[in-house]
Amino acid sequence: MVTGGARGIGHAIAETFGREGAVVYIADINEEAGTAAAVKLREAGTNTTFLSLNVSQEADWQRVVGQIEDETGGLDILVNNAGINVRKVIEEMSAEELDQMYDVNVKGPFLGIKYALPVMRKIGGGSIINMSSVCGLVGHMYTPEAYTTTKGAVALLTRAVAARYGKFNIRCNSINPSTADTPLVREMLKDPERMKERLGEVPLGRMASMQDIAEAA
Repeated sequence: MVTGGARGIGHAIAETFGREGAVVYIADINEEAGTAAAVKLREAGTNTTFLSLNVSQEADWQRVVGQIEDETGGLDILVNNAGINVRKVIEEMSAEELDQMYDVNVKGPFLGIKYALPVMRKIGGGSIINMSSVCGLVGHMYTPEAYTTTKGAVALLTRAVAARYGKFNIRCNSINPSTADTPLVREMLKDPERMKERLGEVPLGRMASMQDIAEAA
């Protein structure tokens, strides 16, 4: 199951897992894009289904994980990829915007893990993959403080779950990419100077591709 799998990095992960033979569930709040993505992947020969999911809603998680268990007998892999970024510095961000970011970026993975764990324990193990960020490991002068704190929370949630549930053969890892080459980022960095600034931080001199991250997952 891949949250935020309709587009971008999540879609690349879903596509890669499908190509490797997994039964894939794309879970996304965008029903139109999610349905289209699942159709496209099925046409490519993968076993992919779309499920509507608002990651901040507990009832949605109960419904979706329950459906996957009913249809397949379990859940081997959960990829908590869905995330948002309100690009405002701390002095300009409202409390409501902060809550919105925490709902998606922290509460979402928390609830996903909560409902995936009992299913994984029942089938003898599993893998939870959380999408954090390099900004979940270090401060970054060009990244909003709220985004950094949400991704830091995800990185530490990952460690805590790994420590407690490893004895049940459940692995929990985070991926912490730097700037990824997505359509949204390309638009954000269309100013050549901003692009040069961002690439100057990366030893390879290029952004991470969506496939780089999908292969890590």
